[in-house]
Formats: sequence, C-alpha cells, structure tokens
Amino acid sequence: MDIVSPARRSEMMGRIRGKGTKPELLVRSSAHRLGFRFRLHAKKLPGSPDLVFPGRKIALFVHGCFWHRHPGCPYCYVPKSNIQFWREKFKKNVLRDERVRTGLEEMGWRVAVIWECETADPDALRKKLKRLLTRK
Repeated sequence: MDIVSPARRSEMMGRIRGKGTKPELLVRSSAHRLGFRFRLHAKKLPGSPDLVFPGRKIALFVHGCFWHRHPGCPYCYVPKSNIQFWREKFKKNVLRDERVRTGLEEMGWRVAVIWECETADPDALRKKLKRLLTRK
C-alpha cells in the first residue's frame, strides 16, 4: 500500500526528468573540464545518448541506478507497493537499454554507461571519463 494519495504520487512521478539531471550535469561538467567536447541528446541516434562524442564515435549514457537497474547498487531496489508494475517497468527499461546498445554498436559506435552512483566521487568520475574517452 502506498503512503501517499494517487494524485500526489502522480505529481511526484511527473517531476522526474530524463534530461538535465544532476548526475548528467556532473558528467557533462567533468568531461568539459577535461577538455572533451560533445553533443547532447543526439536525436538521430538510437536512444538519444546523453553525451555524444562524434569524433571518437562514443555514445555515453548517464543512467539512474534505480531506473536502469544497476546490479549490486543500493539505489537499485524495488518499491514495496505495486511490485508487479515495477518489475515489468524495470524489465522493459533494461530490454530497451540492450536494444539501444546493440543498435548503436551495429552503427559502429562505442557505447559507455556512467551510473548515477559513480558521479558521487568527482576524482573517480574524472578517471573513468579519461579512460573511456581516450582514443584506443
């Protein structure tokens, strides 16, 4: 049973954004400070990656641990109400992520994911970005 009314829950869920989230802004800021230039939310690519590095052919997604099911993460939990709905929702999200990754890879793009919980440590985030974005 939910602890808030359906109207209030709807209002709360409606405030969840898909673009310009705090983790995304942290990744963008860090990448820019490191000297990497990118495009945002390329609509012509499958899944509209959060950051696109065209010269490197890298599509970078900043995934929320809750919504995209980061394995082993404490933020990756199932709400206690309406459990069946949430399990189906999460399953669809993960399947969509897999389809998007496959589509991008078939187009010759390298796909990388930075999880929301990884943005909490700025030094680790910078190191990961350098490793992901350095030409191989």
